[in-house]
Parts: sequence; structure tokens; C-alpha cells
Amino acid sequence: MPPSKPRPWVPEHVLVTAAAAEQPHTAEVLRRVEAAGVDDVRLLTGNRLTGLTEGSERWVYARAKKTLALVVAPPSAIKPQPIPPSADWRIDLAKGCPAHCQYCYLAGSLTGPPVTRAYANLDDVLAGIGTHAGRGAVTSGTAERDHEGTTYELSCYTDPLGIEHLTGSLAEAVRRVGTGVYGDEVSLRFTTKFDAVDELVALPHGRRTRMRVSVNAEEVAGRFEGGTSPVAARIDALRRVASAGYRVGLTIAPVMPVEGWREQYAALLDAVGTALADVPDLDLTTEVITHRFTPGSREVLLGWYPRTRLEMDESVRTAKRNKFGGTKYVYPRETMAEMRGWFTDALAARLPGAPLLYWT
Repeated sequence: MPPSKPRPWVPEHVLVTAAAAEQPHTAEVLRRVEAAGVDDVRLLTGNRLTGLTEGSERWVYARAKKTLALVVAPPSAIKPQPIPPSADWRIDLAKGCPAHCQYCYLAGSLTGPPVTRAYANLDDVLAGIGTHAGRGAVTSGTAERDHEGTTYELSCYTDPLGIEHLTGSLAEAVRRVGTGVYGDEVSLRFTTKFDAVDELVALPHGRRTRMRVSVNAEEVAGRFEGGTSPVAARIDALRRVASAGYRVGLTIAPVMPVEGWREQYAALLDAVGTALADVPDLDLTTEVITHRFTPGSREVLLGWYPRTRLEMDESVRTAKRNKFGGTKYVYPRETMAEMRGWFTDALAARLPGAPLLYWT
């Protein structure tokens, strides 16, 4: 039997700021929102999202996760930012995600309730692809990855596929880059925990977009990744887009040394290898990211998920400080070395020809 999967996210509330209402892309978003059956669509008289912090912390979280806001990206969000080791530059189509991952990467980096904010000024957002082409330090001009051109990561602050049925922004970006609107030497990257790729496989992508699926051990995905597509469905989506000529990848994250982790991750890699075995001209990469947290994200996550069984015990972790004075907690050096060695060998054995771009 095919794996069961949740229905596409349909927000209960859609808020459209006054500035967003004036953008050309807004009409397409509202068309999709109406087609999804959303009844509560409100056109605001101003550009502030108000009334979202009233009530208990749990109520604020629950309401925010049921809300899509269509807003205008400010100048600070439009200018591409370096995003090593993933890509040359970051382009944000939205901020926020409808999923309920208990280790949420956004918990410590976004302010206010976790409303999903989609950017209506899509032309402005995508313009940075053209202005920054030929620049960058991760793929552009490097011996190892120059064939990818200047790369733009679309999934730093959202899962673009999880909201694509409501926004259409990802398809428009893929189409423009695929048809050479911003030149021939640029490419897009995004990672997702969803599997709704019907629209993507029919696009003129020009092999200039790499879709990666975020995958994990069965225990981790089943326990901590609420509201997402099952891992088996994600792998099938990866097979479908690879068969349609897309470059593809695995984002194995966040890796956790749960009981039986070697066997679980081995089974995962074997499932991917089987799914992609007959794909012609396969271009597959891998990225491995271990679980980490900050004091701020830990506090937010425990407020959102007070009964979580996610291990966030600072006493069994190693503290690492960045150049800005921030602290994150990672696994001890011995654990990291053991996992890195295992993944390096397992990937080479089970997915030969799929380079490991980075481990962190």
C-alpha cells in the first residue's frame, strides 16, 4: 500500500496587508486560497499584523499555525545574503512553515508568533537572482561546484513546497530560472518535507533547480515531524522529480544518535538507493546536519511543545560559540566523530556517485 499522507495545509485564516494587496502576484495567491476552500480572508487596512499575541502561549501558537499572511518583503529581506555551506545566496519566498517539527529550525530565529508569511512582491524578491549572478563563494567560481553556477537557496526560512499550493511562488521561480530569465549560469536549491510535486514535474525547469528532500530515521521522523509527508512519500517525490530531469539531493537532518541509529539510517539510505536506481542521468547530492539547539530555541520549543521527548539537555552537549557571541549546543566530539565516520562510509557504499557536500 502507498504511504498515507496528510492533506495539504489549508489555513483557517488568511491576512492580506494593504501593501500586499497592490502587488500583481497577490491575485494568483488569492485564486489559490479560494480554490483551497479558505473562508476567512481579510484585507487589512494597514501593513501590521495585529491581534496575534492575545491569549495563552499555546493559543497564540495554535492560531499562528493556522494563519497565512500575505505581506511585502522589506528591503532587508530582498537583498540576497550569503548562506554557506548550502549555497552562494539566500532568497526568501516566505518566512514560517505550517509543519509541526518539534526541533523546528526557525524557533530561535523568527520573532513573534509562528505565522507563515508569504511575500507578495515576488518580482522584487526574485530580482536578486539577476543582480547577484556570477558572484558567490560556495559554488560560483569553485572548481568542485562551478557547474551549478551561482546558487540560490529558497528554503532557509520556509518549506516552499509546503505552501506552494497556496502561493505558486516556487513554480514561478523555477520557471523563470529554467527558461533563462536571469541568465544561463544560475540555479535554485530548496529542501522540503512535503511531496506535492505534480506541478513541478511539468515545469520547464531547464535542469537549473535542485530539489532536496529532508529525510530522517524512522524513529526521528515519526516522533518529531508532525504535519509533514511521510518519509516514504518524500522519497517517492524525489524519484518523480529526478525522473523529470531535475537535479536532486538528500538533506539528512537533523541526525540524532537514537537507539539503533545505524540500522535506521542504513535502511533509509537503502530505500533511497532503491527508489532512484533506474533514474537516467541522475544528479544526486547529500548533506548531513546533526541536531543542535540554542538556549533561545530551546525555550521557544518547550513553550510550543511542552510534552516533547526531544533531547535538549545542555549537560550532555558541547557548547559552541560563534563569532557573534551566540551559543549552540551540539553533540560531544566523540559522538560527532563516530556519526561522521559512519555516514561517510555508508553514503559511499550505499549511494556511490552522490557526493557529500558537507557535514555539520
